[in-house]
Amino acid sequence: MPPGESFSLRVSEIFASLQGESTRAGLPTVFVRLTGCPLRCVWCDTEYAFSGGEILDIETILDDVAEHALHYVCVTGGEPLSQAATPALLKALCDTGYSVSLETSGALDIGGIDPRVSRIVDLKAPGSGEHGRNRYENVPLLTTQDEIKIVVADEDDYQWARQQLSSLRLTERCPVLLAPAAGRLEPVRLAEWIVRDRLSVRFQIQLHKVLWKDVKGR
Repeated sequence: MPPGESFSLRVSEIFASLQGESTRAGLPTVFVRLTGCPLRCVWCDTEYAFSGGEILDIETILDDVAEHALHYVCVTGGEPLSQAATPALLKALCDTGYSVSLETSGALDIGGIDPRVSRIVDLKAPGSGEHGRNRYENVPLLTTQDEIKIVVADEDDYQWARQQLSSLRLTERCPVLLAPAAGRLEPVRLAEWIVRDRLSVRFQIQLHKVLWKDVKGR
């Protein structure tokens, strides 16, 4: 941050857990969950972060993160990019020496993010109810340190995902992860489709829901 300049964000929670998604799955991570999201995906498991939270300045957030004494930090939501100060927070975390990832819905511009940040970008399938919000202008901005995540609710979603993989040449840009929508698609079915069609993607299941079934968002 420029000297003397301060930024504040509305924060839902800051906690330590295992990363449950992305290629960082299994790593002990500090999560900074920001409040607010313009989307309403039908399977959202963090509705509690749509509103409320506490307004904290970046210095306070950094102090809270430091108390957990972990190297990996994930800024998530809600939709982190719905808050104007999020890029400043991400830069401050990187400057402090953390390995930082950003989980974003893919509906907002991912440009202008510190290049040290790994951007985990959703591509919303039709089953989400929000696929019309996909910002395809983000695709050319992706680098090999970023990731695309597609949550699949049924075979129609899966076939849609296959079409996106081909038409947007996603796997040439960054790792792509396909995940079953919890409670809507049996994970084994998605795994079998991926193997059957020899897709160059990573199957993903939400590790935190395997370990802590009754704790939403963890």
